[in-house]
Amino acid sequence: MASAGGKIHVDEDVGKDDPSADGSETSPYKSLLFAHIQHPPSQTDGPQYLMRKSETGPVSEDGDPESRKEWKPATKTALKKSSNLYEQHKRKQAKGNDLALRERSEQEKRQRAQQEAMEVRIKEDPQLPKAFKIRLNENDPALVKLRKGTSQKDVDYSEGRGSRVRVTGRVHRFRAQKGVIFITLQDGYGFLQCVLTGDLTKTYDALTLTQETSMEIYGEMWEVPPGQHAPDDRELHADYYEIIGKAAGEKEAITTRVAQDADPQTLLDYRHLVLRGETSSSVMKVRAALLRAYRHTYEFEITPSCLEVTPPCMVQTQVEGGSTLFEFDYYGEKAYLTQSSQLYLETCLPSLGSVFCVAPSFRAEKSSTRRHLSEYTHIEAELDFITFDDLLVHLELVMSKVVEHVLADPNISKLVYDLNPQFKIPERPFMRMRYSDAITWLREHDIKNEEGQQHEFGDDIAEAAERRMTDIIDRPIFLTHFPAAIKAFYMKKDPQDSRVTESVDCLMPGVGEIVGGSMRIDDYDELMAAYVREGIDPEPYYWYTDQRK
Repeated sequence: MASAGGKIHVDEDVGKDDPSADGSETSPYKSLLFAHIQHPPSQTDGPQYLMRKSETGPVSEDGDPESRKEWKPATKTALKKSSNLYEQHKRKQAKGNDLALRERSEQEKRQRAQQEAMEVRIKEDPQLPKAFKIRLNENDPALVKLRKGTSQKDVDYSEGRGSRVRVTGRVHRFRAQKGVIFITLQDGYGFLQCVLTGDLTKTYDALTLTQETSMEIYGEMWEVPPGQHAPDDRELHADYYEIIGKAAGEKEAITTRVAQDADPQTLLDYRHLVLRGETSSSVMKVRAALLRAYRHTYEFEITPSCLEVTPPCMVQTQVEGGSTLFEFDYYGEKAYLTQSSQLYLETCLPSLGSVFCVAPSFRAEKSSTRRHLSEYTHIEAELDFITFDDLLVHLELVMSKVVEHVLADPNISKLVYDLNPQFKIPERPFMRMRYSDAITWLREHDIKNEEGQQHEFGDDIAEAAERRMTDIIDRPIFLTHFPAAIKAFYMKKDPQDSRVTESVDCLMPGVGEIVGGSMRIDDYDELMAAYVREGIDPEPYYWYTDQRK
């Protein structure tokens, strides 16, 4: 304990500013401020503060290190500085105490309100018209009538001007004002603003409402008053509701777990919750519309049409190079997840005609760039009896028709431009540029390769250079006739120039490569030579080689 004479000891080298110290010679504090806090100074009989630096303090004139252990009264300068810091500490502590008192008072107030709210019971009025259930996007005026104008009552069916409906969904967002709660409900089909008033706002469920709580709400449909805004310019004036499932709040609330400024990796870990947001759900809806458009285009917009088939995902051959294969054991045999279904689609051509598939592809490329996905949905097609020019015409038609069909739906079109306000419909006709001309263009515009050197024929043009060229030209480009050395083994060589293949990448401004394609080697001996050139064992490809027989 500190000495009875009121002496408080501070050793700035070995002291401790924690409850284990008491200010005695054997258990000193580390700082003068902490000593002030534990033993406040006084104008009359306050303690005396003694200080030292037992290990780093100055030694005596004769160099005796023991002099460091001598206790000396704190200097006036040190006392003044510490007193100022102590006054700041007291003010901060007082402020904290006031805040804690206010928070405690607010907490008690909330608890009393919640206790009172538990006594509030709401019931559906059996005298009201029977409510019928609708989806939140139901806007048929013959089914859902909107009440207009004003009324002395929040809900009034006396003149039958508004339909009484029943809706279910999750609380997407809400805000509470004095005597009214505005809830935006979401059910995956649309959004609807619901207005709670009167006793509906006084229940325990209303006071403890959380985002993503699932509810069933009954009420009258109204037009939104002039100058106000709500989804589809309408709102439901509630007369009754039930909580189906209460969502977690506080630390477990969805806004805490997937905050907008959260780290991207955290958002990926909580993808199942992120999908409830407007951006991610909009992406999924546009994606679904895109797939519908592709299927419609392949079946009805091109001649001859393409039939959809479903090739396997577990395979025993590579398509795009062995370094990106996901390998696994298939009952004692080596197998892989497919990189592409295009070779399998070829086997369908003789009996089914032109075909396409919508299937997952897998690439074992451990990278976080937007061009590297371990799994993605791959849309592929194989066409029978065509020329290379036919292929380019087909690709341009398919892409243009798909965009046309997606944007034809006003709801999807709105989502597209909400997600990407700068989206532009691809300009037709697409520009055609040979690989060799692209190399010349890059050299003329001083766009260098990844090693900082001028591009040479045979370079695999990197994404950055490719995108820069496309953005400068600012129109879709069919980049064609790549060197055989940098393309897949099955691509057919150009009859006019055996150095290059009849291959194509479609480059889109602001995006880069979005489509790749080629003609296929159709000669048996040439295909066998390609296996040898690439060091590929042809035996597992017997089914593909058979097509050339």
